[in-house]
Amino acid sequence: MRALFSAICCLFLFTIGANAQNSPDCRTAIPVCADMPILSATDGSGDIDDFDPDVIVQSGCLEKGSVSSANIENNTSWYVFRAGTDGQIGFDLEALPVTPGGIVTSELDFALYGPFDQTSGQNFCTIVGNGTSQPIRCNYEVNDTGFTGIGVNPIDGRVGAPFVVGSQNTYDEWLDVVAGEIYYLFINNYNTNFNGDAEPFSLTFTGTSVDADQNTALDCTLRDEFLGLDIIACEGDPDIVLSALNSPAGPAIANVTWELDADDDGTYETVLASGPAQTEFTVTSPNSGRYRVTIETTLATVITDDILITFYGVPELDEVRVVDDLVNSDQTDPYNIEIIPLGDGDYEYAINGGEFQDDPLFFDVPPGENTVIINDKNGCGITEPLPFLVVGYPKFFTPNGDGIHDNWNVLGIETLTDPSVFIFDRYGKLLKELDVTGGWDGTFNGRQLPSSDYWFRLDYDRDDAGVIVARSVRRHFSLVR
Repeated sequence: MRALFSAICCLFLFTIGANAQNSPDCRTAIPVCADMPILSATDGSGDIDDFDPDVIVQSGCLEKGSVSSANIENNTSWYVFRAGTDGQIGFDLEALPVTPGGIVTSELDFALYGPFDQTSGQNFCTIVGNGTSQPIRCNYEVNDTGFTGIGVNPIDGRVGAPFVVGSQNTYDEWLDVVAGEIYYLFINNYNTNFNGDAEPFSLTFTGTSVDADQNTALDCTLRDEFLGLDIIACEGDPDIVLSALNSPAGPAIANVTWELDADDDGTYETVLASGPAQTEFTVTSPNSGRYRVTIETTLATVITDDILITFYGVPELDEVRVVDDLVNSDQTDPYNIEIIPLGDGDYEYAINGGEFQDDPLFFDVPPGENTVIINDKNGCGITEPLPFLVVGYPKFFTPNGDGIHDNWNVLGIETLTDPSVFIFDRYGKLLKELDVTGGWDGTFNGRQLPSSDYWFRLDYDRDDAGVIVARSVRRHFSLVR
């Protein structure tokens, strides 16, 4: 469990407020609080594409603009905050000059995402990047005062209004929050996102909740989780850089130790790095586990934090387990299956081109060849349609020469061992014995049989616990003319 092992003096908190670190990637967003202004800079494009370029092109907020070479992920900053109380939250985002008294050259924009439930297990950055989660507050217009944000522009008192594309409204309306909700804030410097030069800004939270108590408006304990929220990543993703510099100690570091609990079982079995210069640690794919950092400060205090990083691969199909089918059940219409994937990702499943569902159990699956698609909801990949067979039989057939349902046979019979199929009329007279590849056309000795119910018996061998036993199934079906 994350904990702040010792009290941190106000000097550390002032250091954070005066010169905060920044993360250009959503997955390592910096936890922040409302108790003081945050001073930082937009300083790069990060290690991973947070936004799917095939999706986030006309979101109504994050357009790349009229300049086609512009990239919304250059010169960016990501922050995450958690509401501490129910109430109203806003913020002022101010562009600052690179040097004191200099000219402001940056053009700041933002997008706010949420609210998210931290207990849901969702990968928030994935659903932000693929467009599943759309911005709830946003500005991508020209800032004529050097300010943008949520609430009221402090320069001219303009009150924020609902976002409308092309409205030139640089302030959005106040945000009503509920305690415990998580929000991600994306800040982008459009003006200089071509050259990568970092430019400073200040972020100050506002609103009635902040006015009432700036220490509780946002949950300041989230800032103790300075490594960020747990990360779900895909195998092959760029490296993840964890930073001790984001801690309340700031640069006041005497020694840093990084450890790994690979199984996330509470035992940190490996010391990864240690020393005063080890302020960052790089996690490479696919090294999942819980990573812990212990910081000894120059003021003889100790700070610690940990983060769980889980890498998922492209989903693979292990097997399709037939729960109930023609040969495994005495039911009339079983055909129930369970999809068994390899790995423990967050998967969803679709069969035969249907809708995706989280449950791997499917009922009333048609007999014969079917297909399944497995999608990793963390964005780590999707399979091609994978074929599987269910042993079953058509309940009717229509031998009228139109090429549709003209023959009858047990579907998926080729998966059985030594199968034989015998067809009878309702009096028990044997009409036809079928092989694996053949089918019955509804005739006996060249004569068409009438519409009626007919019976079949399926005999086959099955390996039950290592012993081959003979099995027999008896069912009926209809001939329709």
